[in-house]
Amino acid sequence: MSGKQFSRLAFAAGLALAAVTATAAPAVAAPTRLTLPALTGPYQVGTTAVHLVDASRADPWVPAQRRELMVTVDYPVRQAGSAPRAQWLPPGVASAFAAQAESPDFLGLPPGSVDWTATRRQARTGVPADPALGKRPVVLFSHGFGGAREVDSVLVDDLASRGYVVVSLSHTHEAAAVEFPGGRVEPSMETAETVAGKKKALDARVADTRFVLDTLGRGLRADADGKPLPRGLGATLDLGRVGMAGHSYGGFTAGEAMAGDRRIDAGVNLDGAMAWGFGPPSPDPYLPGKVTEGLDRPFLLFGAATHNHAGGTDRSWTDFWAAQRGWKRDITLTRGAHLALTDLQAVVPQLAGLVTPERAAAVIGTADPRRSLTAQRDYVAAFFDLHLRGVDRHLFDGPSPRYPEITFS
Repeated sequence: MSGKQFSRLAFAAGLALAAVTATAAPAVAAPTRLTLPALTGPYQVGTTAVHLVDASRADPWVPAQRRELMVTVDYPVRQAGSAPRAQWLPPGVASAFAAQAESPDFLGLPPGSVDWTATRRQARTGVPADPALGKRPVVLFSHGFGGAREVDSVLVDDLASRGYVVVSLSHTHEAAAVEFPGGRVEPSMETAETVAGKKKALDARVADTRFVLDTLGRGLRADADGKPLPRGLGATLDLGRVGMAGHSYGGFTAGEAMAGDRRIDAGVNLDGAMAWGFGPPSPDPYLPGKVTEGLDRPFLLFGAATHNHAGGTDRSWTDFWAAQRGWKRDITLTRGAHLALTDLQAVVPQLAGLVTPERAAAVIGTADPRRSLTAQRDYVAAFFDLHLRGVDRHLFDGPSPRYPEITFS
């Protein structure tokens, strides 16, 4: 995950990281260990990583190979017992993330100052599914451009704790790094500096989504290597109630997948442009996705800082808003930056002694971290509660004093 890749990710969202000073951070005696926030739903969470191979499709970046993916499946359980908590970043992904975090044009961390592999998620491994909970709605999640599915764990684990089965996709060879069974790591191979490259990445993402939905429809019993999945997991999937969310280009992916696949009933775009050519002031022509022609199903725009259809600079959001036929809302995390809508909202505040305030503000903004995380998790869950479960939390009736960071456009 290079600094250049994160720059492309931010550009794909129509944002730019603020200029920050290159103040050197002090050396540290021992690596910092991070924690991720507790779950807020009524359930504990089981999790498993699943290796999938699409035998019908060549990999867009390595045509001699069949397309293969790693996905994480999170699912609610009443009791997880003493099962171990899952690792947040596996070694191959942690190495890529560390290189990014130490980049002087991103966080500028001193080398070795954070023990990235020590962090544990709240979800637990080796837990059987809970048949007493019945079938649960399914939500797919797609990471940002050049990102990693692991760095969206705070939101997806919490959503599972509220009763959803959440399936997070890694888009191989575009993602910063994907670790497969046995420790094999597939790094980023994408070269989407052109509109053609960005379109190639989008098409691969949409095809990945369709393949995962097809796989879920056939039931989950074992992965591509024959590894058995948690007992009873396939029986918990309610594929008559499917949503999708994503951050940045993953939000675009959610919309574009919905535009071509009616199995997806509702979608959330977390701060992602819905075009692969952004138009002026960029040198590229404006090349919007089909989603900007509108959908007949519910869709939530959830932006950071100035990203909204009314006063933002992203033409694709404005076009989508005017054409959307289904339920719609456009909310903004004020004083938030693009990567506040990822796990970095929980992580960067823990690096206060290592990251300058200017750098932190450029990456996650200046919103109160606790209130920001609460708002993100509550609004995304409330959206899917409303549209997949028919439960209205009334968060979308208008602004609430409980969430001062959230504004409606």
